[in-house]
Amino acid sequence: MRRLTPSPTPQSRRADDSPRLPLKLVADRRDEDRVAAAFREHRDDVYRYLLRRTGDALEAEELTQRVFADAAAALRHERPNSVLAWLYTVAERRFIDEVRRRTRAPERTVDDDAIEAATSTADYVPEVRRALVDAVAALPPDQRQVVVMKLFRGYSFSEIAMTLHASEAACKMRFSRAVRAIRSALSEQGLEP
Repeated sequence: MRRLTPSPTPQSRRADDSPRLPLKLVADRRDEDRVAAAFREHRDDVYRYLLRRTGDALEAEELTQRVFADAAAALRHERPNSVLAWLYTVAERRFIDEVRRRTRAPERTVDDDAIEAATSTADYVPEVRRALVDAVAALPPDQRQVVVMKLFRGYSFSEIAMTLHASEAACKMRFSRAVRAIRSALSEQGLEP
């Protein structure tokens, strides 16, 4: 006969006990134990994988949490042979979902607002202003930061380097590459910088 014991209270839980998952996410105690074990064993692996894919620690952490929430819900129906391989697959899917979401609805950032403000006060016709804003927005984030700080906020390269925790030479290189990319984007639209 199976003996029922009350779940531990926060005071009586041991330090190595993992937190209990909400009942709606797991079918039974075995599933909860499997998810908790998978989390303890593979969380760092999944996080590092997502960190390499995203390049952003906060985003990687958020996606890692989603992966394990999905794993908790899916373990009712799936019994993977290799839990880590399965978690990597889920992680890849969550990463792709996030990329698609951002592609559909790009977020406005402080950089976008600074660019809009600076170009709206300049004597640009609307099509040139829009092309310039789009060209700067299309830059990789590290190059866009340098361009915004240099052209729209008036920072020196030494100030940019200190702010971004990069060398002055690296900031100059990012700026140079960004200016080439902006010129190319404008030229493709028939606008000469």
